[in-house]
Amino acid sequence: MIIPSLLKTGDKVGIVATSRKIDAADVEFAAKVLESWGLQVIIGRNIFSSRHSYLAGADEERRADLQEMIDDAAIRAIICARGGYGSTRIIDSIDFSGFSKHPKWLVGFSDITALHLRLKKEQVASIHGTMPVLFSRPDSASSVESLRRLLLEGECSIDAIPSPFNRMGTASGMVTGGNLSLIVDSIGTSGEPDTKNCILVLEEIDEYFYKLDRMLTQLRRAGKLQDLRALVVGHMTDIKEASLGFGERVEEVILNAVKDYSYPVVFGFPSGHENPNYAWVHGGKAELIADAKKVSLLFEGFKKRSTV
Repeated sequence: MIIPSLLKTGDKVGIVATSRKIDAADVEFAAKVLESWGLQVIIGRNIFSSRHSYLAGADEERRADLQEMIDDAAIRAIICARGGYGSTRIIDSIDFSGFSKHPKWLVGFSDITALHLRLKKEQVASIHGTMPVLFSRPDSASSVESLRRLLLEGECSIDAIPSPFNRMGTASGMVTGGNLSLIVDSIGTSGEPDTKNCILVLEEIDEYFYKLDRMLTQLRRAGKLQDLRALVVGHMTDIKEASLGFGERVEEVILNAVKDYSYPVVFGFPSGHENPNYAWVHGGKAELIADAKKVSLLFEGFKKRSTV
C-alpha cells in the first residue's frame, strides 16, 4: 500500500467537487483555513459552473477537475468539497494512475467512499475525514483539527467510549470502509472492496431501519462480513422507523448481521455524519483494542493523537 507523504508548508492542495454542488462561501472559508496551515490552495476550475439543480457541474466538468488534480504532480492532496451523490457517475472514466506515479492524499467521506474504495484497488491510501462544506460549522472544529494533525503532523489514532453492546477483543489489519450505502453500491463494480482480513468501518445517515438491515444482509450474503478482523461502527445518524416499526436498536440490527462471526465489534466510533468526525487513513494498517475501559484504533506508522 502506498502511503502518501505528509504535507509541509508551501505544498499545494486542490479542492474539487465530485458530487453535490457547494456554496462559494463554504469553499472560500475552507481555503482560508487551509492557507492558515501554510498550504497553497488550488480550486477546481469548474467547481462553481453548475447549472444542474443538484450536481456540482456536468459529469465531464466534475471528471475533468478531478483528473486535472490527479495528473498535476505539484498537487499533494485533493480535498473533496462535499458528499451527497455524484462520484459514482464519473468514477469509471477517471485515470487513477497519477496517484501511484506521484502519490497524494485524497480526503473526504460520505459519497467520497466510492473514491476511497477505488483507490484501495490502486494500492494507494487515502484519508476518510471532514470536508470543506463543514469547515465553517463551530461543532466541526475538532474534526477539522484532526485532519490538520493527520496531514501535517502524522497523527492518526482514534479513541471511543466503550459501548455496552461492544464485542470486546483485539485485532489488527488494514482499515477500509466508510458509508454503508456506498459500500453496498460498489459490489459488482470496479470499486468492490476485498474485506478479507480487514478492519471494516461503517457509518450511515438518513436510512430506515429495514434498509439498514437490508444493506447489512447484502454485505453478509456477498461475503463482505465473513472474514473480517473486526467491525467498527461509526455514527449511525438519523436512522428512522418506517410506518411499521422494525423493533430493534441499531446495535441489535448490526450484531444480528454478524452473529455467526467471532471477531470484535465496537460501536460509537467518532466517524461519519456527526461530530466529532476524526480523520483516519483508509488503507492504513491499524490495531484495534476494545475492552471494558477503552476502545482505541492505533494506525501503524502514525503518531498517537493528542487531545483535540
